Amino acid sequence: MAIGVGLLGLGTVGAGVAAILTSPEGRHPLVGALDLKKVAVRDPGRVRPVSLPAEVITTDPEAVVDDPAVEIVVEVMGGLEPARSLILRAIAAGKPVVTANKSVIARHGEEIAAAAAERGVYVLIEAAVGGGIPIIEPLKQSLGGNRIQRVSGIINGTTNYILSRMADEGAAYGAVLADAQRLGYAEADPAADVEGHDAADKIAILAGLAYGGPVPRAAIPTEGIDRLEARDVAYAAQLGFVVKLLAVAQRIGDPDDAGVQALDVRVHPTLLPVDHPLAGVNGVNNAILVEGDPVGRVMFYGPGAGAGPTASAVVADILNIAGIRQVGGPQAGLDPLLAASSWRRCALVEGALTSHRNYVRFRTHDQPGVIGQIGTAFGSAGVSIQSIVQLECDGGAAEIVVITHDVQEARFREALAAIEAHPEVLTVAASLRTL
Repeated sequence: MAIGVGLLGLGTVGAGVAAILTSPEGRHPLVGALDLKKVAVRDPGRVRPVSLPAEVITTDPEAVVDDPAVEIVVEVMGGLEPARSLILRAIAAGKPVVTANKSVIARHGEEIAAAAAERGVYVLIEAAVGGGIPIIEPLKQSLGGNRIQRVSGIINGTTNYILSRMADEGAAYGAVLADAQRLGYAEADPAADVEGHDAADKIAILAGLAYGGPVPRAAIPTEGIDRLEARDVAYAAQLGFVVKLLAVAQRIGDPDDAGVQALDVRVHPTLLPVDHPLAGVNGVNNAILVEGDPVGRVMFYGPGAGAGPTASAVVADILNIAGIRQVGGPQAGLDPLLAASSWRRCALVEGALTSHRNYVRFRTHDQPGVIGQIGTAFGSAGVSIQSIVQLECDGGAAEIVVITHDVQEARFREALAAIEAHPEVLTVAASLRTL
């Protein structure tokens, strides 16, 4: 029995989905039961890599949602609106939704999940994080018996490509970004990627799944790579590290008496030891490392974006819904492991109370005793130092790099303020987190 699919958007990902649905040969037999009934586009005259009958195409996305022949709505148009409203419209009509829209889910996931639960339909989001890497359903199902301690990942291919090039070639950030734009790895306006917002959307989603409750997207501390200097990437290499834009969600203790789980969720450039599992993830690839009890460490790796990988994840979600329908029929009850659901509240801890290792680079006058003054200031604030080294000097100025042991952020900032007050210290030139 054929299952009607409606597609909102026929861009890079939408065209990839359409190509799979219209060429089922050699794929899972259930793909052949999916019938692409209606597709919404902005410009019907645009040349696309997939050819569809004219009667399938419409410029009215509401017509796709409202079409009685459409049983599953697939949203791949991107942006917040009208995507959010169309998803809610489909839910209200009793139609399950598959979406690749990380921005909508990160900001409005709680609203969408509540509407889906009330109406008794699925909203599946595998393609919203990690492109072709299966991570959403594993967090919901395969790892559901674990206490997740930490989820960390390289989940933006653009920034990983730029950082890989900077490390391999010693190139400056601006030059590599320009190349990435020319090659199509970076958008004309790259802010969402290079300022860390894309990764923050994704870690908000992963944290909500891993820890059982929605995470306030606007509250996630977010720092990108747009101010990163090539010399810090080079210094990191000399010290046995690589620099990656890391998105991290970590539980802090156990839930309190009210059942609220405290979390440290953040996005920032991070120094990783060269033997860390994520250190070797290069180019446009993504990887997510999940650490839990009792599973230990599990890493998911692969292409994080693009028509093929993301369309693969979208179709996997469509097949999930179609399979349930074929087995149980349209009135089958929701599987709680697949449905969007929460079982606790989560809250982000105050940044000053979190603890991390740190890399900090000072530019100072090249004078005897400066390293000792820096070490004394750190010690007075209760900051333990792993290493302190002068790496370069020129024109009477020196570059001094310090790597600390794990320390509370408030103490680290106190030490930096004291060091900056020394007349021999010209500036804190860089401050990065370290694993």
